[in-house]
Amino acid sequence: MSNLNILYVEDDPRAAEAVQALVLADGDRLAWEQTGTGGLHRAGAEAFDVIILDRMLPDLDGLTIVSRLRAAGVGTPVLMLSALGRSENRIEGLEAGVDDYLAKPYEPQELVARLRALHRRSAGAVHGAVIIYGAFECHTKARTAFRSGRHVPLSPREFALFRYFMENAGETVTREMLLRDVWNMNFDPQTNVVDVNIGRLRRKLEDGFASPALETIWGAGYRLTRGE
Repeated sequence: MSNLNILYVEDDPRAAEAVQALVLADGDRLAWEQTGTGGLHRAGAEAFDVIILDRMLPDLDGLTIVSRLRAAGVGTPVLMLSALGRSENRIEGLEAGVDDYLAKPYEPQELVARLRALHRRSAGAVHGAVIIYGAFECHTKARTAFRSGRHVPLSPREFALFRYFMENAGETVTREMLLRDVWNMNFDPQTNVVDVNIGRLRRKLEDGFASPALETIWGAGYRLTRGE
């Protein structure tokens, strides 16, 4: 049986150490994130076979994390661990997108068996990706945008622009680059289509926020800020 690449999101170092020892003894690899925010970002940015997710975390709770991963199109199977083991707690987890729910305390070998069962069921699945820069999230498979956790509704063209800025985060993007890579034009048709769409995207990304989202670099182009 192939070894698993596991992400474990748990704020308790002692609990994390116990699970790490368990999976390493079984020949698997484990990456540990101590915060919900860190776990969410890593689950979107890297490929894992299985995610072990504690439900009660100090910053983002486990249900919020799995809901946002599923909304982003990330299909990595999730096993949720929780001291909340009542049937209604399990139902909440499953409805949020959890694949399996294991109440604490649990038998160590049951945890290992459930991880392998989840991996077998998900074999061959394609996982989505999330690009994160500052307060912005670009969910490439679901084609959705977020700022500080708030969904920003974008048209298909606006999303294509947003994704391009996220892929070139922190860099100055020229008008020529946008025409070539977003509009597939290898020449300047002397149109204001770039400026108009940039204006629309800027208004949507900045609506309700005090800080700017896009900076105009005079004589050069535009740059995405961190939005924080």
